[in-house]
Amino acid sequence: MATEDFSIAHKLTASTPATKDKDLAAGEPAAVKIYTQVSQGQDWLRRQQGLQPSLACVLGFTETGLIPGISAAGATPADRRFTAIADAEFLINGPQPQPRYPLPPLQAGASPVLISRAIAAAQTWPITLFNAGLPCPPAVPSLNLGGQPATCLSTGQALPLATVTQLFAAGLAWGQRLGQTTPGPIVLAECVVGGTTTALAVLTGLGIRATGKVNSSHPICNHGQKQQLVQTGLAHAKAAGVNLADPLALVAAVGDPMQPVVAGMAISASHTHGVLLAGGTQMLAVYALARALAQSHQLTWRPDNVVVGTTRWVAEDSSGDTPGLANAVGQVPLMATQLDLGQSSYPSLRAYEQGFVKEGVGAGGCAIAAHLYQGWSLTQIRQAVDQLAADQLAARYVQQS
Repeated sequence: MATEDFSIAHKLTASTPATKDKDLAAGEPAAVKIYTQVSQGQDWLRRQQGLQPSLACVLGFTETGLIPGISAAGATPADRRFTAIADAEFLINGPQPQPRYPLPPLQAGASPVLISRAIAAAQTWPITLFNAGLPCPPAVPSLNLGGQPATCLSTGQALPLATVTQLFAAGLAWGQRLGQTTPGPIVLAECVVGGTTTALAVLTGLGIRATGKVNSSHPICNHGQKQQLVQTGLAHAKAAGVNLADPLALVAAVGDPMQPVVAGMAISASHTHGVLLAGGTQMLAVYALARALAQSHQLTWRPDNVVVGTTRWVAEDSSGDTPGLANAVGQVPLMATQLDLGQSSYPSLRAYEQGFVKEGVGAGGCAIAAHLYQGWSLTQIRQAVDQLAADQLAARYVQQS
């Protein structure tokens, strides 16, 4: 397989900007590696270089994420109920002595929102948060799209079809609006605990062979648990007479509220802008869903303007097969930041090199865009993340004092 190295908008500022020392890049590997559709990915990267990105993060919730062992994005099911809400608050406010929703404890590692926040703040990107369906509103301003949390996908009745239809329409409208206010690429991120399992369900329902190829926040992906849930959910949906050939009905049966929103955004934003679907398994599912919806609803879009960008911890996860999944989806460029946190000062960040967490809140896509916009080296990105981790520890010390 060929690879290649190469609004409510929150304007953020960093308390300690990352160094601009270009010498730090000497001897480093290429910042971005393209794993599939190399020439299309190279062309996309060239066209986005030097343009300021914007970050749109779509937040959602599925009760699938509460199943014991399904996700490591929160040590307990109770923690995972508020992961997206806490990540949203940290993405906008950064470290605070008394956050309303503290980042939940993890089995190991640190939330990937540290990577996204460190980059977006230092490079002063505009950020827009979208609430597609959460248990309660975030503590920071967000746009409520009128969705609702999904029930567990195993029910085969995750969301009302009317809600999914409304969320898709909102995504189409907001993708167009984001394109009107953004000079550069639109980084579409997500935060949905349990979302790789709903992604597997949607991919499977679309006829894509995804079994054994998806990722998770665990060091070793829990493929068996995910597959059993998906089979149960699809069987229940079929028994209830759901038309799973309809992409929106498929999402209503076994998906989550983020998926139709980001699919709609990608379709409409691609008309005028480069779109970076920032994530791994979940964004490959969104890409496949966007293509299916464009076909079923006779919508024009520009797939040549859309890529999926993640971290190398996802792209090279030996317990999944992300490049193979991208090839199964078909014609989608998959690229990943080559960020390495092995030299981080913090054990919680070094845990990424042991396979924990891997991705989330657009971390990989943000690192790719940081390189494209301001030419940041991998060392500069790591230093910015380390500095934010230091600020977070200082804020905790103030809280405890």
